[in-house]
Amino acid sequence: MAFLEEAGFKPTALDLSRQTLTDDALRQADWIGIATPMHTALRLGVQVAQRIRASAPRTHLCFFGLYAQLNADYLLAGLADSVIAGEYETALVGLAYALRQGTPLTAVPGVRVAAQPAAPVLERLTFPPPQRNRLPPLDQYARLEHHGQTHLAGYVEASRGCLHTCRHCPIVPIYQGRFFVIPTEIVLADLRQQVAQGATHITFGDPDFLNGPRHALTLARALHAEFPHVTFDFTTKVEHILQHQALFAEFAALGCLFVTSAIESLSDSVLQKLYKGHTAADIEQALAILERAGIALRPTLVAFTPWTTLEDYLAQIEFIHTRGLYEHVPPIQLAIRLLVPPGSALLASDDQTWLGELDPAEFTYRWAHPDPRMDELYKQMVALVEQAESAEQPAVQTHRAIRELAYTLSGHTAPPLPAFVPHSSPPRLTENWFC
Repeated sequence: MAFLEEAGFKPTALDLSRQTLTDDALRQADWIGIATPMHTALRLGVQVAQRIRASAPRTHLCFFGLYAQLNADYLLAGLADSVIAGEYETALVGLAYALRQGTPLTAVPGVRVAAQPAAPVLERLTFPPPQRNRLPPLDQYARLEHHGQTHLAGYVEASRGCLHTCRHCPIVPIYQGRFFVIPTEIVLADLRQQVAQGATHITFGDPDFLNGPRHALTLARALHAEFPHVTFDFTTKVEHILQHQALFAEFAALGCLFVTSAIESLSDSVLQKLYKGHTAADIEQALAILERAGIALRPTLVAFTPWTTLEDYLAQIEFIHTRGLYEHVPPIQLAIRLLVPPGSALLASDDQTWLGELDPAEFTYRWAHPDPRMDELYKQMVALVEQAESAEQPAVQTHRAIRELAYTLSGHTAPPLPAFVPHSSPPRLTENWFC
């Protein structure tokens, strides 16, 4: 929005997870861009694009973001007119100019059309402060839940891309181990406008906040100095928790309530396949570091992979139960199956015996587990968790049902449950996090 306005355009934004696209809005649009930073956004975006194609077939339609580039072949085969990825804002402005002036899109750096591929834009941009005044208010979004109360929450990014090359990550095929810092003054300007809207908690939505630890600490200190009542959370790798463990006491003092970390698996062999850069023992150490600092860990998992054995799955369950992490790990995390989008670094693996055909309309390669019990367990877990979510079942009850189902399918007798000691729920957002 800010880049386009600075260039003299008048963009209108709709958040289709919260708002409805009307026929009137379609008629007024010179061109339409659909942001696809996540798999779920792409699925929603494609549904909307199909409607746009039916209602306004001559309107230029651009998909931009991580998942647009990964699925460009499918999108450009009759649905999208162009695709942009990477640091996409200047390319969007270039697209707008080209469409206004009638110049060839193939001359715009970063704009991919069916006739001519284009590489993602990977260059440091000069950012204006983000423009939020025409977006839905914060009270329409996820809130912080803490000590039995909910609080308005905001969201900023201090960097984009990532230094790391985890093989299952959608960032890797686009950024190839590069990341770009957003200037401190721009991030702070964005923080101020969200605090002015009532936010008392901020999510730093970087793929990894500690890719630039000095930048992260500078921002946390500046946020606390200006708004000492505002708390925050961020995402970082297990290896960064270990590497920068000396920082976490200060992060806690500055208002950090919890850290999200993609631990992914408790199996060292699976972690090696994914190039995660940590071991199962490292996860235990990271948990201890955060506990000492008084910061909650909210782990995320890829519970089902082609290499995850039934014993591995049971180990994930026991990790949650023996450490009393029922409220830290949303049950849906135990029903997450590995996605392998086009362009995934996993496709370069020497062992591809597990890999099936690309399903372009589902944006992933098919794969089957060598142990049929694991595919059956996945189906049953999805059904169990969906039913529990619909019934608003307490997390501890769902985790126990998951444990019972897994042991039953494995043919093993479940060991006695650890003693359950009720305690206050850790801070969390009211919507679960998904990649």
